[in-house]
Amino acid sequence: MEPKEFYDKFHVWVVDKGPQYLLGLILFFVGIWFIRFLRSRLRDRMSKRNVHSSLQPFFLSLTITSLYVLLIIVVMNIIGFQLTIFTTIIGAFSVAAGLALSGTFQNFAGGVLILLLKPFEIDDSIIAQGQDGKVTSIQIFYTVLITADNKTVIIPNGKLFNEVIVNVTREGKRRLDFELKLGYVVNVDQVKEIINKAIITTPNILKSPAARVGVVALELDGIRFTVNVWVQPPNFLSAKIDLQEKIIKDLHAAGVKLPGT
Repeated sequence: MEPKEFYDKFHVWVVDKGPQYLLGLILFFVGIWFIRFLRSRLRDRMSKRNVHSSLQPFFLSLTITSLYVLLIIVVMNIIGFQLTIFTTIIGAFSVAAGLALSGTFQNFAGGVLILLLKPFEIDDSIIAQGQDGKVTSIQIFYTVLITADNKTVIIPNGKLFNEVIVNVTREGKRRLDFELKLGYVVNVDQVKEIINKAIITTPNILKSPAARVGVVALELDGIRFTVNVWVQPPNFLSAKIDLQEKIIKDLHAAGVKLPGT
């Protein structure tokens, strides 16, 4: 190609395409500056609104990445780049990734909802998915519990959020219920007095709400007493053991006939 011919073609290209490329280049650098400015503003905004620390990096990354992708697509359209093949490839990849990671997306969505709606928080004791334990970590994809016997339980957030969650910590106290079956030979008032005294002298039993002791059922082979007391959630198991042992010992010491004796 002759230099003059090359110059003519280049001049035509500059006149025809130059403004588009120049506009695209200007928009690109302005867009980069704006996205960086927006990143710092979003970070400050989420901190002021007390967005959970586990969600802040994700929301920030998702927003900024989406803006970068949108900026590139807009710039390509301005300079006249054909996106048909590009968008087809991206679409096919997105469908394949969505099918492969459907379970992961469910766990992710569950984690986001847990962190936003807060059905439980760190250090709460919950019962879910057949597990009973203290929440030690809430991650995007899973939640970690420590059980009373010191086992670590990792529950996927997708299953956790879509099933029943019992939060035994949120209300600040928990009712402890158990029953005691005795024969018809016992004196009901005497048994109730012994149980009430045992409740008063057992540690970790709350005075308010008041305890309740009474006959809950009359059966062919005996009387069934119910005991309802209130405790703080961390003391639930120890209070139950102490109170039951105290009641049995006091009934035995008072000469109340126990089943099997």
